[in-house]
Amino acid sequence: MTVTQGAGVWADLVGQDRAVSVLRRAVTGAGHAMTHAWLVTGPPGSGRSNAARAFAAALQCERGGCGECQACRTSLSGAHPDVTLVRTEQLSIGVDEVRDLVRRAQMSPTLGRRQVLVVEDADRVTERGADALLKSIEEPAPKTVWLLCAPTPDDVVATIRSRCRLLTLATPSDRAVATLLMERDGIEPAMAEFAARAAQGHIGRARRLARDEETRARRREVLLIPSRLTGLGPCLDAAANLVEACAAEANQATAELDARERAELGEALGVGTKGARPRHAAAALKALEDQQKARAKRLQRDAIDRALTELTGYFRDVLSLQTGAGVALLNEDLRKQLTAAARASSPEGTLRRIDALLACRTALETNVGPLLAVEAMMIGLVEAEQRG
Repeated sequence: MTVTQGAGVWADLVGQDRAVSVLRRAVTGAGHAMTHAWLVTGPPGSGRSNAARAFAAALQCERGGCGECQACRTSLSGAHPDVTLVRTEQLSIGVDEVRDLVRRAQMSPTLGRRQVLVVEDADRVTERGADALLKSIEEPAPKTVWLLCAPTPDDVVATIRSRCRLLTLATPSDRAVATLLMERDGIEPAMAEFAARAAQGHIGRARRLARDEETRARRREVLLIPSRLTGLGPCLDAAANLVEACAAEANQATAELDARERAELGEALGVGTKGARPRHAAAALKALEDQQKARAKRLQRDAIDRALTELTGYFRDVLSLQTGAGVALLNEDLRKQLTAAARASSPEGTLRRIDALLACRTALETNVGPLLAVEAMMIGLVEAEQRG
């Protein structure tokens, strides 16, 4: 395994030696390695935001990212006054939020060596937001560095993409992820290997699978879906159950935060006190409610996307058994079920099932209703073998 070259702020960047080497050269200013705008891309779970945060810390650190000094610790946590970390829990990052970032980008550093702005979800910047961001990247302040993160370069508008230096992260190997779980989190070897394989290179997902039985139970339930799809009725039931379960997961994740935000806003507005202004309070509470609904909607779609990833891995295993590809199964614990599915279908049908999963993901990205998109996908899984 390679838990990237050395320790310090880079220690958790699993299997990213090449990328870390590039960033380290930029920190030291070797050659023309440093630039004012970076686009960090890589598949989900590869560590895009971790790489950007580590780079931000190293740029502020007198020792290039020791991981121990105050500059490193505050940069990584988001407490450094000259490091701005942006991660939206909404469906998009709007123009007003981008304009706030642009204003901050024009400021000189107060304590650190540079003004660093990390946008972890640059693919969620709206078109108007991108227009506002473009000018700041085209005409940067002398000590400002933009670090944009996105799954692929194509997820960022071309005008911004062309003005950034691209840094692409790789999918970590199962061995690298398992070793990290054992060394960093104290996970038993067998569980670490299972979680790393099942997570398909997604480090955060692997950690949750290794540490949380409820997460493993949800995964098992998703992987039972293909064996339960015997007709239209079961397809519609499976779709409703999956969408409802993902909504419940999202609500569970946000319930405490929602309540705290409402309480804090109510206190700030003086709700229930003599000096309160009910009209303004009602508008502010309605705006907060809308934001919380948008956040829950995004988290629900993220949960559905994880289910689609699990199902894609399932049918990838089926196809591997059908074609004799000889690759290791992602779901080795389900070999008996996978073997039965492989015998009961054709490779062509399996490919059509994978296409149905991809179509569902595309539909969700274009704001098709979750239930409608998932129902179409479930029906597609059943009809795949019937198509010519």
